[in-house]
Amino acid sequence: ILKTLNSWFWWENIWMPINCTWADFVDREGLVFPKPHQLYATIPYAFVLLIIRFFSERYVAIPLAKALGIKNARRVKPQPNPVLESYFRECSRHPSQSEIQGLAKKCNCTVHLVEKWFRRRRNLEIPTVLRKFQEAFWRFSFYLTSSIVGFIFLYDKPWFYDIWQTWVGYPFQTLLPSQYWYYMAEIGFYWSLLFTLGIDNKRKASGCACLYLKPPCAFDFMAHVVHHLAAIGLMSGSWCGNYLRLGTLVIFVHDTADFWLEAAKMFNYAHWEKTCNVLFIIFSIAFFITRIILFPFWILRATLYQPTYYSTTPVIAYFLFNGMLLVLQGLHLYWGYLIFKILKRFVFLK
Repeated sequence: ILKTLNSWFWWENIWMPINCTWADFVDREGLVFPKPHQLYATIPYAFVLLIIRFFSERYVAIPLAKALGIKNARRVKPQPNPVLESYFRECSRHPSQSEIQGLAKKCNCTVHLVEKWFRRRRNLEIPTVLRKFQEAFWRFSFYLTSSIVGFIFLYDKPWFYDIWQTWVGYPFQTLLPSQYWYYMAEIGFYWSLLFTLGIDNKRKASGCACLYLKPPCAFDFMAHVVHHLAAIGLMSGSWCGNYLRLGTLVIFVHDTADFWLEAAKMFNYAHWEKTCNVLFIIFSIAFFITRIILFPFWILRATLYQPTYYSTTPVIAYFLFNGMLLVLQGLHLYWGYLIFKILKRFVFLK
């Protein structure tokens, strides 16, 4: 069964134009092509990034937080109580008054002690401001580095200025070393985010709602899961189909706005309100330019419209990749709506 599924998955008609086979993608005459098995390296790269994250958060983010006046709040741990701990994990973190009275009788203690135990136990689940600052610092560092490196990799490429050049010579476009490392770092980064979703602070909707909006909900959390999986799927698929020119443009467009948001969050945690507001406005402008204008009218135009000039018969991958890109654009519109709500409150309600 696995062998049959594997043969179906790598069927040429899914990935490449008519009259092309996988045999055509053997390295030759100075042409180097991306190979699907190279994507296995993204998992070790993800763990390398996690190690870098650990040291940067510990030895850079913490001293920086202290310099900005952020203190590590110490939380009092509740006394060990197997009965209350079991109820907290399996039943409810906010028991009703009648439930508290029943637990007090079961533990042979006062209602006040049970209430205090649950209050302290809930506080342990809330990440400290310092912890939030560390996570924001890591994302800021990666997105800023990725944006700078991405610009260095792309600024001298013709397809950075003329989107039609992304299809010239396709599918026999050689893999550049810069494209290899750009992809490996980005895919590894999103794998690392998935690996730490369970322990990281539950980020709100657009990542900006933590500045001004309501607490996170399940949909907000799932939006990030969908985003990470779609990003990994898109980058991995574009690697296999040799859509690297378009893929690097998609990565660059996404990263250039994100580091402004993370910088705003760091200053928000430090209570530098004016600096936070200025950075958030810059982020909002960058977000709307890159995600609401450039992505649909530049990138999606190149993926939906321009391939018809190079092939009269779109391959299955055309529909798969554009479907995932449209999912990302749907998330952009959802997050853009939330950002607009924040800006509206910021302008009219001060």
